[in-house]
Amino acid sequence: MAPVDFSLYLVTDRHQTGGRPLRDVVLAALRAGVRAVQLREKDLPTRALLALARDLADLARPYEARILVNDRADVCLAAGSGGVQLPAAGLPVPAARGLVGADRLIGVSAHSADDAACAERDGADFVVLGPIFETPSKRAFGPPIGLRELERARTRCRVPLFGIGGITKDRVRDVLKAGARGVAVVGSVMAAEDVERAARELLRELEG
Repeated sequence: MAPVDFSLYLVTDRHQTGGRPLRDVVLAALRAGVRAVQLREKDLPTRALLALARDLADLARPYEARILVNDRADVCLAAGSGGVQLPAAGLPVPAARGLVGADRLIGVSAHSADDAACAERDGADFVVLGPIFETPSKRAFGPPIGLRELERARTRCRVPLFGIGGITKDRVRDVLKAGARGVAVVGSVMAAEDVERAARELLRELEG
């Protein structure tokens, strides 16, 4: 099983980069020390997604970082990326494991402690739980679940948990205190004027 050796999980959204190429934003985050990136460009056609996944996987390799492809185990394999992130209603973990093997990471997105516990039982390497706080990018998943649900998930799960949804550097420590291994962020880095600085500040909070 591949180790979950990161605390900051960057989730991509090329629509939040202010017109900057996604590659440049990811590279700045890698330079800051980000070691795990979820490629989550759901509106891209398969060929474009595969080309981007290959490019980012090549970009991440010198930094010993992983690119995890959202939902698409086939693209993960074809791109030689480091793993796959499964939506809550996506491919079952055992099926994904049969495709990507033991050496790639499988993360699962969950929206409750029950979902998180189920993902662990199914064999997920880690769980991204949220939305913890209010955030426009997660409104489709319902109201924020709050820190108490994260605390509840921690009592039921041994796999690493990552809080997502409205995470800023000022909220990192509260999320860690509630039992998370780390945080997953989108806009806090993708939309930042200085991506490298924003990522470094989050990492500093996580390490502190």
